[in-house]
Amino acid sequence: MVSPVRKRATYEDVLAAPANMVAEIIAGELRLSPRPAAPHAQVASVLAEELGPPFRRGRGGPGGWILLYEPELHLGEDVVVPDYAGWRRERLPVVGDVPYFELAPDWVAEILSPSTEKSDRAEKLGIYARAGVGHAWLINPRARTLEVMRRQGPHWLTVGVHKDDDRVRAEPFDAIELDLAAFWSDLAPRP
Repeated sequence: MVSPVRKRATYEDVLAAPANMVAEIIAGELRLSPRPAAPHAQVASVLAEELGPPFRRGRGGPGGWILLYEPELHLGEDVVVPDYAGWRRERLPVVGDVPYFELAPDWVAEILSPSTEKSDRAEKLGIYARAGVGHAWLINPRARTLEVMRRQGPHWLTVGVHKDDDRVRAEPFDAIELDLAAFWSDLAPRP
């Protein structure tokens, strides 16, 4: 029996997706994910609070970055939406009036949830490496972990795995120390 030929997803499919879903195209297939749950939102908010002043604004750190929450990236044929991404200002000096970015960021963060972890690890990390993203973080609010990776050619090298209330200097933002306890401080205790 011959399998039916799947129609490759297009950007029109992304635009037609329900507003309450995150739409991505991975390997030609439209992927819909629900909007993030509360633990995800908590970690994303703290991440912005911790990185924004020293790296975006230069207060207490070196500055030099454009940091954006959930930017839509068009990387080759793939359309992905990392939870957080950053570009060094020498590569992206200003944010243009555009609906999406074709310039790969220098760093991405994915905040893992049960519904997206497999895709974030097994598919999106490969897309980011092929596009030339230099660093990736995987943050798991349920396990309370931060995995820090650096791209080496087509592969990712894990340079650190941190947990709970560790205090860390994580590439490429190692100019400051992060207190991971702040990421989970307002989350309900683990069962």
